[in-house]
Amino acid sequence: MGGALLSRWVAGDDRFTIVDPGLATAPDGVRLVADRAALGEEQFDVAVIAIKPQLIDAVVADYAEHLKDGGYVLSIAAGCSIARLQRLLVDKPVVRVMPNLPAAIGEGVSGICASETVTKRQQEHALSLMARTGTVIQVEDEDKLDRVTAVAGSGPGYVFELARTYVAAASALGFTAEEARTLVLGTMAGGVAMARASDESLETLRNSVTSKNGTTHAGLEALNGDGLLSRRLKETVDAAYARAVELR
Repeated sequence: MGGALLSRWVAGDDRFTIVDPGLATAPDGVRLVADRAALGEEQFDVAVIAIKPQLIDAVVADYAEHLKDGGYVLSIAAGCSIARLQRLLVDKPVVRVMPNLPAAIGEGVSGICASETVTKRQQEHALSLMARTGTVIQVEDEDKLDRVTAVAGSGPGYVFELARTYVAAASALGFTAEEARTLVLGTMAGGVAMARASDESLETLRNSVTSKNGTTHAGLEALNGDGLLSRRLKETVDAAYARAVELR
């Protein structure tokens, strides 16, 4: 996820240094070092935490000394609370972000939540970084950020699974894999684009393409006439939210 964000961030005026012993190359204009020792006494305006949550306690505290006075921490580590990070980083200002994978192509949806010690300038900088990756929703607390995780952070996985099963159904009607993929992804993309461009509710848009006793009506009855799809999607986001709470 860090690499996906960085691919969009480098388009701005900020300059980045990556510390990663396992990374062989970095995007053009980005400095790459193998370990913290290579930083010497350098300090930075922002420290971005983009490591697996299980590494947080072992790695993060050592970087507090590399943050300038007036600097802040930007974390995309899922399930790692602001309070936990501040304990490790001697109460440095922390902005937590929950992005999703389409950020890599500038179509991401991110939630952002700041500690009380984050200044307006720091918050605006964090928002500007995330705006380069797509849509940003600012939330008032970390519980709501966990709910963003359940809906948007994990959401691309749901979308890909829905698309996969839709393509499989199209293939079963006799289309080639390529034809089915083209039909399904084009239909999904067109539907989303139309919904984004319209002020009508999703229910109204659905009804606008549904003639009584027509083909769409028959398909929708099979898809969600018994409410099973609605229940499954509710269970999906509830399960993801519950897991996000467990990871705090």
